[in-house]
Amino acid sequence: MPPSLVAGAPGFAAAFDRLVASARETMGRVDAVAAAIVEDVQRRGDAALFEHTLKLDGVAPGRTGLRIAKRDIDAAWKSVPARTRRALEVAAARIEAFHRRQLPAGAAWTDGDGIRLGWRWTPVDSAGIYVPGGRAAYPSSVLMNAIPARVAGVARIAMVVPAPRGELDPLVLAAARLAGIDEIHRCGGAQAIAALAWGTRSVAPVDKIVGPGNAYVAAAKRLVFGRVGIDAIAGPSEVVVVADAANDPDWIAADLMAQAEHDPVAQSILMTDDAGFAARVEAAVGRLLAVLPRRGIAAASWRDHGAIIVLRRLSDAPALVDRLAPEHLQLAVADPDRLAARIRHAGAIFLGRHAPEALGDYVAGPNHVLPTSRTARFASGLGVLDFMKRTTLVGADREALARLAPAAVALARAEGLGAHARSISVRLAKRR
Repeated sequence: MPPSLVAGAPGFAAAFDRLVASARETMGRVDAVAAAIVEDVQRRGDAALFEHTLKLDGVAPGRTGLRIAKRDIDAAWKSVPARTRRALEVAAARIEAFHRRQLPAGAAWTDGDGIRLGWRWTPVDSAGIYVPGGRAAYPSSVLMNAIPARVAGVARIAMVVPAPRGELDPLVLAAARLAGIDEIHRCGGAQAIAALAWGTRSVAPVDKIVGPGNAYVAAAKRLVFGRVGIDAIAGPSEVVVVADAANDPDWIAADLMAQAEHDPVAQSILMTDDAGFAARVEAAVGRLLAVLPRRGIAAASWRDHGAIIVLRRLSDAPALVDRLAPEHLQLAVADPDRLAARIRHAGAIFLGRHAPEALGDYVAGPNHVLPTSRTARFASGLGVLDFMKRTTLVGADREALARLAPAAVALARAEGLGAHARSISVRLAKRR
């Protein structure tokens, strides 16, 4: 059973501090293994990429080929049941509609000193998308990563996905086809990240890599950052559910286990102001775990990383939530907007009893690639801007330069940079 913390009880502050500081992954050995793989692929290219793919996934790309043929992508789409295809289309349309609203506008103006200023936005030329393929298939991740890139205007989108024993869920390929991706490579892990960053004969390098993966993928993304851009270092998934006693305990139990079933190191936390309701949810979780297909994973997550926090009042929740800065936050309360207005740090907030986090995983529209491990304190979920960069613009004529030159020259001389000062002043010298 997960720990139960009672706000105001002796030892609560220390226990909550431990919860906030708890590490759900140990990175020492992972970092070393990932670094060795990345360096090997950088040095030996395809040879290393193929060897690691054979060793880790049981796939021999030298024989089967690394890139998936367009006919196989098309065949996968046709093999998916029509009802599932329609569901993917609903999700894709909603995700695209939401992300199109994120497209930024350029700007241009002339200020009071006559200096022309502004900025413009342009997409990266190419993006690599990592799609998990280990514990489960995630076609939703394909859509969430690819559609913002396409909306941004990225010309080339390359997808990598592990294919254990050569097997790939047709749903993943179907989602890629729907998202307009035809460059898909059957490889994963740190070796796939290295190939996207450095390039090999089989995989051309990209400018930015996005998408969640396991600890080795996260470590590899950290190592290649600077060579390429990355979205974030993804950690284990997490949810905080703030719920009052007016909820159905079975609903809240399902919300908690929806997160727990992702991974044994996922985290689900319940906050409530009613101890009796907390007990009913705990009992409901026990009943649900008995029938879940992934009950082993969910049970380990709940036992080792879950928590139940009983508050004196719901208005105490925002301060605790901000300390946790969770990836997902559900506010299953009577007035969720009022509570949400007091919360600063969360990757995504789900408002009300009928907005479970699982809705956001698939069809709500906002991206489900979100900051984990308390990084919501300074990071945001994946979006269109992750595939774009801003270039500032400056223009001046002689008169505008003359107005600003004294201040610029003075600062350049104060910093001891004579060429800087001369670069400005020489343009204002009287000509003979």
